[in-house]
Amino acid sequence: MTLHADALASLGSWVAPTPQQEVLRLRYVEHLAEHGDGVYRGCFPDHLTAGTLVIDESLDRVLLNLHGKAQRWFAFGGHCEPEDATLAGAALREAVEESGLTGLRFDRVPAHLDEHAVSFCDPRGDVHHLDVRYVAQAPADARHARSDESLDVRWWPVDALPDLEPEMHELIAIARARFA
Repeated sequence: MTLHADALASLGSWVAPTPQQEVLRLRYVEHLAEHGDGVYRGCFPDHLTAGTLVIDESLDRVLLNLHGKAQRWFAFGGHCEPEDATLAGAALREAVEESGLTGLRFDRVPAHLDEHAVSFCDPRGDVHHLDVRYVAQAPADARHARSDESLDVRWWPVDALPDLEPEMHELIAIARARFA
C-alpha cells in the first residue's frame, strides 16, 4: 500500500468527533481523490502534513516546540517524505525527529484535523497544510532535545500554556482523554 492509499483509507474510515472535523475530513478525502501526489509538499497549493502532540504520563504537561519559521509554539509535525509508508508513521517520525524522544506510546488513530495557510512554506504563494494530527504519550523518564527546526522545545503545564492557536487546545483535550 502506498502512503497516498494509506492516507485515503485512514481518513476515509476515520469517524470525525465534531461536524467541523467532518467537513475537514471530507475536504481531505476529496483532495486525495483528486491528487495522487496530495500527501507531498510538491502538490501545490495544498498538501497533507502529519503531526503529533506529545503529553506526559501525568496528562498534566505537553511538549511543544517553538517553530523556527513561524515563531509560535506548536505540536511536532511536518511534511510527509517518500520513505513514509503510512500517515501515522510520518507523524511519529516527525515527533521523534523534532523532540528527540524515544519510547513514545503512539495512538495510530488520527486525533484532529486542521487546515491552515503557511505563507512561508512555498515561494509560489499561499500554501495550505492539510494537517492530520495524532497524539502520543511520553514515558516518565523521557528526555527531549531540540532539533534544527525549532528555536526551543519545552514541557508546558496544561494550566499554564503559552499563546496557542485555538485548535491546539482542542488537540490537548483529545490527548488527555485518549490516554486517561
